[in-house]
Amino acid sequence: MQRERVTENIFVFRSDQYVQVTAGIIVTTMGAVLIDTLLYPEESLKIKQFVEERLNTTVRYVINTHFHADHTSGTCFFPDAQVVSHRLCRELLNTRGRDGLKRMQTNSPEFEAVELVLPNIVFDDEITLTVGNTTFLLWSSPGHSPDSIACLVQEANVLFAADTVMPIPYFVDGDFDQFLKSLERLRNQPYENIIQGHGEVVLRGEVMEKIESDLDYLKKLASTVEKALSDNIENIEDHIPIEDCGKSHILLNGAVRQLHRQNVIALANQLKNRALLQAE
Repeated sequence: MQRERVTENIFVFRSDQYVQVTAGIIVTTMGAVLIDTLLYPEESLKIKQFVEERLNTTVRYVINTHFHADHTSGTCFFPDAQVVSHRLCRELLNTRGRDGLKRMQTNSPEFEAVELVLPNIVFDDEITLTVGNTTFLLWSSPGHSPDSIACLVQEANVLFAADTVMPIPYFVDGDFDQFLKSLERLRNQPYENIIQGHGEVVLRGEVMEKIESDLDYLKKLASTVEKALSDNIENIEDHIPIEDCGKSHILLNGAVRQLHRQNVIALANQLKNRALLQAE
């Protein structure tokens, strides 16, 4: 696991075990706030150890940015913390999350100690959370998943964008149009840093370029998929390389190729379903 100090009081942890998924610790005068956990218990427990032994504090709040296991499976290791999420996150954890955890525990013994934790503070559109000397602005940011949120640490102007910002946009479990709107909301904002849900921290001088690059990817993806469908091309995921949509195939150590292929398939299905509804 990699640890990076972003500001005096903000630390980012990046997994070595699962596609560079990230979690963040923000130290306040009233304890620490953890934004997401990592997938494997070993790494989440290392975060806990760092907070308690190196920072001399405890986690008061855990913010679940969405229900996916790579961001939530470690919540149970912070039993004294209040857990905050979107209302849909709680619902999805209680259904799909439970089923997913059972599969993980069946297939991987290291997840036996993991217990599902349902958030006890939920919201719909946005919420402001004040912890000691630090203000957290949380808002709904659907697209990657219906329950996705973003979190701005206001005093530091650091945005934890979770999977709304990744090396490439990924909406297979969400919705293309919602993703586009959520990214557009981040435009022209003077963030000092953006913490991606996976991958490296986006620095201040790269923020605008990164957002525009992601929007450009989505627009190029839409136009190429629409053309492929109109040309009746079969297996279009084999005919639209990621480079045609403006992204490099080496991101996330090459894992983005598969993410892109899944995006192509998902968008094609969304467009086909939309056309069927319009035809009725």
